Amino acid sequence: MVSYTPDALIAEDIATYLERHRRKTLLRFITCGSVDDGKSTLIGRLLYDSKMIFEDQLSQLESDSKRVGTQGGEIDFALLVDGLAAEREQGITIDVAYRFFATETRKFIVADTPGHEQYTRNMVTGASTADLAVILIDARKGVLTQTRRHSYLAQLVGIRHIVLAVNKMDLVGYDQATFDAIVADYRAFAASIGIEAFTAIPISGFKGDNVASRSAAMDWYDGPTLIDHLETVDVDQAAAQARPFGMPVQWVNRPDLDFRGFAGTIASGRVAPGDAVRILPSGRTSTIARIVTLGGDLDQAVAGQSVTLTLADEVDCSRGDVIAAAGDPPPVADQFEATIVWMADEPMLPGRAYWLKLATQTVSATVQAPKYVVNVNTMEHLAAKTLDLNAIGVATLATDRPLVHRPYVEDRELGGFILIDKLTNATVAAGMLHFALRRAQNVHWQPVDITRAHHAALKNQRPAVLWLTGLSGAGKSTIANLVEKKLARMNRHTFLLDGDNVRHGLNRDLGFTDADRIENIRRVGEVAKLMTDAGLIVITAFISPFRAEREMVRAMMAPGEFVEIHIDTPLAEAEARDVKGLYAKARSGQLKNFTGIDSPYEPPQDPEIRIDTTAMSADAAAEAIVRHLIGE
Repeated sequence: MVSYTPDALIAEDIATYLERHRRKTLLRFITCGSVDDGKSTLIGRLLYDSKMIFEDQLSQLESDSKRVGTQGGEIDFALLVDGLAAEREQGITIDVAYRFFATETRKFIVADTPGHEQYTRNMVTGASTADLAVILIDARKGVLTQTRRHSYLAQLVGIRHIVLAVNKMDLVGYDQATFDAIVADYRAFAASIGIEAFTAIPISGFKGDNVASRSAAMDWYDGPTLIDHLETVDVDQAAAQARPFGMPVQWVNRPDLDFRGFAGTIASGRVAPGDAVRILPSGRTSTIARIVTLGGDLDQAVAGQSVTLTLADEVDCSRGDVIAAAGDPPPVADQFEATIVWMADEPMLPGRAYWLKLATQTVSATVQAPKYVVNVNTMEHLAAKTLDLNAIGVATLATDRPLVHRPYVEDRELGGFILIDKLTNATVAAGMLHFALRRAQNVHWQPVDITRAHHAALKNQRPAVLWLTGLSGAGKSTIANLVEKKLARMNRHTFLLDGDNVRHGLNRDLGFTDADRIENIRRVGEVAKLMTDAGLIVITAFISPFRAEREMVRAMMAPGEFVEIHIDTPLAEAEARDVKGLYAKARSGQLKNFTGIDSPYEPPQDPEIRIDTTAMSADAAAEAIVRHLIGE
């Protein structure tokens, strides 16, 4: 017979509780709806009813409720969630507030998302990881524009479990006819945007009706309470596990020379030792040797588990690669159609290169002008040249390297991405891939026998791009012409690309908007790249006002081949020269989008060469550039 001390019994109870808590499933959900529909109040009620409020928090809540006085002396549950001072002052939700609570059967992470249209990006952020959306409707107001907007956004980001919580039923006398009319109205709209099913629950977040316990005032309703539904809705990994195996590699684990494993979270399917796998995008194949975890090796692993895989063969595999089932791997492509939600204050610039992060892959991507933007209030498709803050549009994008992917509707892990500004590292957009463009599969690199190294050897020189940038009138064309003349006298093979000259032919269809300037530089960069492949020294003279595009061209070239040369002339000096009369036209309003006047110039931060034209003649500047090129 085994005897237990009280301390041992307490320890055993704690251990049992912790183990039971660890085994609980997790549900991530969001609450969304129109302003004042009661989202924050509902979450506060859930926290209160699930006993997730400490005594000191409850005391502070009661004190704050009396001070604010918005609920007639009763507890204002919204104050538990609206943490920002601006939210409390305005009585609205601005930021996404995440809260944790648990019941006996499940753990929850809930995101309270803003209702205002200008915070669409915040709502999308909260919804991106959610399994379920609770869409609140004020029973007095019915289905509103913001109800439709948030339902569309929830469907857009792949949430397939929708709860229609008709709130404030106490303010309409718990009337069943009101509830039924709202549900019928919402059902008609939901079907039009592809929401096939939803669960409708009449509630009062303030009074607690049908939140955690059934309401005696609505005996006509025989469905689940909100908590009952949240505890039982099936959001397990069954669907993900049914798909073919795929795991983005997060980290290559090599603690010593005898062990080399690939760590990550399995995105889909299941895997076991001996399974044949393919490493993407390279396409190399191997088999699984071991599935390693902190608790020991596994006989099998499934979607959602974090593991380290070892392979039977020494194949090249690194962070960003995807280990997939050999017989059914995800496709690989570099051009796509996608839905993009723009999150930055500055509008999207078509043609500009952004970092695209998908799973563990990071590539450079350019986005074309939208095919259309979606008016989320009316679901209309509207023409647009760019995407502004909170805009949602469909556009094509191209990446500089093949991307392992699946359509977002099939796989949120391999279909959802973010765009990051290369200069500021700020996240500017979130996106969902639709499909790879057909031309991405039909166009392939054709191997050639005469390489760029052979071309350069024939010319007895190292290819380079001498990229002169500066304001109009700085002297770029004059200096570039002198550089080419000096190199010609040294029997170097060169070609000069001048900003005005290429606009007579290659870029004659482009104007001077920011988007057109970006496309102008992209095309010139591609031409310069082809010329360096031919072994030439390319000299360019372009204003090229944006750092991002100059860096884009640098990335096209082999390391060390791009030489950024800032022809640094003060605006007043450049304007005083004004040999073409352009500044005068810009000042008078006859010439729009002129760099330095009504369009910005972003000077290089760390150019290879800086030419101060107020202290150096054009000939001396050209001589300095040539000396840098030949290494003197």
